[in-house]
Amino acid sequence: MKRNVIIIGAAGRDFHNFNTFFRGKAEFNVVAFTAAQIPDIDGRKYPAELSGADLYPQGISILAEENLPQLIKDLNVHDCVFSYSDVPYSRVMNISALVNASGANFILLGPAETQIKSTKPLIAVGATRTGCGKSQTSRRIIEILMEAGLKVVAVRHPMPYGDLVAQKVQRFATVEDLKKHECTIEEMEEYEPHVVRGNVIYAGVDYEAILRAAENDPDGCDVVLWDGGNNDFPFYKPDLLVGVADPHRPGHEIGYYPGEVVARMSDVIVINKIDSASLENIQIVRDNIRMINPKAIVIDGASPLTVDKPELIRGKRALVIEDGPTLTHGEMKIGAGTVAANKFGAAELVDPRPYAVGRLAETFSIYPNIGTLLPAMGYGEQQVKDLETTINNTPCDVVVIATPIDLNRIVKINKPTVKVGYDLQEIGHPNLEDVLCEFIEKHKLAKHGGCGCCQ
Repeated sequence: MKRNVIIIGAAGRDFHNFNTFFRGKAEFNVVAFTAAQIPDIDGRKYPAELSGADLYPQGISILAEENLPQLIKDLNVHDCVFSYSDVPYSRVMNISALVNASGANFILLGPAETQIKSTKPLIAVGATRTGCGKSQTSRRIIEILMEAGLKVVAVRHPMPYGDLVAQKVQRFATVEDLKKHECTIEEMEEYEPHVVRGNVIYAGVDYEAILRAAENDPDGCDVVLWDGGNNDFPFYKPDLLVGVADPHRPGHEIGYYPGEVVARMSDVIVINKIDSASLENIQIVRDNIRMINPKAIVIDGASPLTVDKPELIRGKRALVIEDGPTLTHGEMKIGAGTVAANKFGAAELVDPRPYAVGRLAETFSIYPNIGTLLPAMGYGEQQVKDLETTINNTPCDVVVIATPIDLNRIVKINKPTVKVGYDLQEIGHPNLEDVLCEFIEKHKLAKHGGCGCCQ
């Protein structure tokens, strides 16, 4: 008898779990995906072109998670597979209880069933929460490998919010590619820092097809780098797994799913942001890592800021814009923009909530604890327009932008703007160069007889 399955997701891990575990298996009948975290992803279908027209000629419906108990009953569901990330353990088990009370099994698929093996040496970067600093860690690793003369191709955790067939495999090599693929602000925040540094990044829906394309990139590929999303564990089997932990959220490394999986699996763990966190919180994170993964190499890291026009901040009323997901389901109360505004003497941080419109007002309603910050939400054209209107409505003297993209390219802002950047800076030894020199030598990747990165 076929087992009816619902995959509980958020347009990322759920599709990957289907592709790697369920697709092509006649003993399972995936009757629906459910959607959460990201606006406007329910009501679509996972198309037959991706799900397999032989078993799913009509594709698979994507429905709202809030209707899960009724769906289990109406669709005679046997198994529910939880497949999204950056969720507190209490929430995971609340959903498990709901599923079990409705009569179905609650399942978590692990790495052995879902990871794909690369033909190239592969480094994966993950984290214990979203907003820990995965992307800046990925950039630092790529810079070291490129300095060693290696071609690095990055693959980013999925964010497929548009035409899923068109997004099966996406390649980004230039800023123009972001427009060609109709990227959301969230996608641009992840892809743009790579392409402006001169390395190619792939993303999409079908991660085996994406991996094979990355391995055979027309510009060459010596190493594949998995740039993870949220706190998910890698879709690919890593030869080296680097995890990132955040002492601004101490204890979260053992309290969120699947961040603790990342922390336990990692070969290397970077404790980031130690330049702005308290010694007490840094020690909590250090002790927890030692408890759950004593074999991991621990690297201390800072996130030094770059501010293009700090003189515009002093004494002024500042509206601070931060990365969207970090503030929403990432639950961060401050970011690089807040740190910069305070460091350079802003008279006050202006609360944007009374001036938010449309989809931005909805975001504040869904996440009421964001505080006096504006998340750079832009999952669709209307939300981008609402972001622009909210910024321009807010009575401030300067807008401090701490997203990884040039937001002025996306929206028209009627006030002076200050751009805040941040990179990873390791402190002392061991550092990433030490780790990567060993990786290069182990995989015989050294050019011209030496690894080059530590010379």
